[in-house]
Amino acid sequence: MATPSTPVDSSKIRNFSIIAHVDHGKSTLSDRILEITGAVDPRLMRAQYLDSMDIERERGITIKAQNVRVHFEDHILQLIDTPGHVDFGYEVSRSLAACEGAVLLVDASQGIQAQTLANCYQALENDLEIVAVLNKIDLPAADPERCKEELDRVLGLPSDSILSISAKTGEGVAELLRAVIQRIPAPKGDPNAPLRALIFDSNYDQYRGVISSIRIMDGTLKSTSKIRMMQAGQNYDIEEIGVRTPVPVPGTVLGPGEVGYLIAGIKEVASARSGETVTEAGKPASEALAGYRDPKPMIFCGIFPIDGDELPDLRDALDKMKLNDASITFEPESSTALGFGFRCGFLGLLHMEIVRERLEREFNLSLIATAPSVVYRAFMTDGTQRNIDNPTDLPEPSKLDHIEEPMLDISILTPSEYLGSVMDLCQSRRAEMKKMEYLSTERVELRYVIPLGEVVIDFFDALKSRTKGYASLDYEQSGYQTSQLVRVDLLINHEPVDAFSTIVHKSNADVYGRKMAERLKELIPRQMFDVPIQAAVGGRVISRETVKARRKDVLAKCYGGDITRKRKLLEKQKEGKKKMKNIGRVEVPQEAFVAALRLED
Repeated sequence: MATPSTPVDSSKIRNFSIIAHVDHGKSTLSDRILEITGAVDPRLMRAQYLDSMDIERERGITIKAQNVRVHFEDHILQLIDTPGHVDFGYEVSRSLAACEGAVLLVDASQGIQAQTLANCYQALENDLEIVAVLNKIDLPAADPERCKEELDRVLGLPSDSILSISAKTGEGVAELLRAVIQRIPAPKGDPNAPLRALIFDSNYDQYRGVISSIRIMDGTLKSTSKIRMMQAGQNYDIEEIGVRTPVPVPGTVLGPGEVGYLIAGIKEVASARSGETVTEAGKPASEALAGYRDPKPMIFCGIFPIDGDELPDLRDALDKMKLNDASITFEPESSTALGFGFRCGFLGLLHMEIVRERLEREFNLSLIATAPSVVYRAFMTDGTQRNIDNPTDLPEPSKLDHIEEPMLDISILTPSEYLGSVMDLCQSRRAEMKKMEYLSTERVELRYVIPLGEVVIDFFDALKSRTKGYASLDYEQSGYQTSQLVRVDLLINHEPVDAFSTIVHKSNADVYGRKMAERLKELIPRQMFDVPIQAAVGGRVISRETVKARRKDVLAKCYGGDITRKRKLLEKQKEGKKKMKNIGRVEVPQEAFVAALRLED
């Protein structure tokens, strides 16, 4: 077999991704492939081997696409393991651009799920060869014949070409690898053409700088070359190139079709972003590769350091995180309650949770995240239009003509026994049904148009709880729609707290205001005077709670005597409280912000 010091014959290479719905067994299949091909020493083998982050292991999900080169029957297989959750669809799209084929994995006990459809259509758009596989055939609940019929009817994949495996036991995995070699085409590429390599992923190492995952499209990359980043316009000397087996193995040359890594001492995060084209500085290519569309953030939230001195650290951490996850956007923001921080954009709620947790763990930061919001379009009475991603930026009602909110096309696949419960949930979230289709007698696909603002908080959790975890959800943006929206402000001691402001539908304003006022009443510590907590829409207060004052027992020494003496003491205390309230300021503790804005509640 060719070593990293000589180019590999491209006819012996197969580049493929594993795509599936979340929890259908992608990481387990990757483990079995590593075992069968002998890529990992059995003593070092562990479950979810390619999932390198602690958070991936704890949650049992893949967050980052990982690539590895393995040898099987005189061929080189370059596997890219992808995430399954809809929030990480951008990772999947980048991986598919570096492949010629995809293994579509379907759980034989669950059948087609929402992301199965979404990822399969994405692979077809990229013109990839699809190898369909039924996994978990060893489970008692597995029904391979029903799943094959579904795949044939819904996706047009012939049932006689669908393989059956058990990634857990290893049954059928060797046959799958042979099918990959037979069905997926070898990569095309001219070894004598000017070098063009696609960066499909990057991560930052504090000692070596940016480490980029690359796929060679044309030409040959040598470790002695001087390279040029075509979009950034920067030249660099290569420090190291090689392949992951999955341990990094340095080499001297990478030929067409090969997937490997590149280290060139790049310190600027923007110089090696995903989608960048690498070429030789001395013999550059005439045009760059197509790269990737920049993903559009779906939801926004403010991220603030609890300690203001950590702001520069947070900026550096976000820069490095953006290199590792190109779908994050951020810009500086200030809040009267929380100080200075950043307004960050994410692809979904799980994406936001994961990024916040990674920032805290990997960079040792203590952060507060505000409630998530979406981008609204505000049309003013003077004819201008503004995009609003922060509720505090919403203009006064007198200046507003109307507001448009972003809408989603959602696809829900659910067992038919939960159909009524799912429809009830969607109607309660202002969703409008577009289509209902039975994929089989037991499974229904529902299509709705729903406001994004109704989905971002707890829609997915509510859907899972109503269907005992059996329903699946996929979504994509579908434009904007005019709606009756208002901003609910929270006032503490008559002072508005911008971190708690949010934009909601007019019909939900009272419920949201009451809930937040009650929650803050429990969280704000008692002062020496009464603290009113009010929820208001414009100038109208819609809910009020009061944190009662601490009170010294000034009558303790009066163990008898005339009532006028007691009344005099109480009146004196009342005057003091009144004066204190006029000059007093309520300090809302950071714990109250964290608890009030915590998504889990």
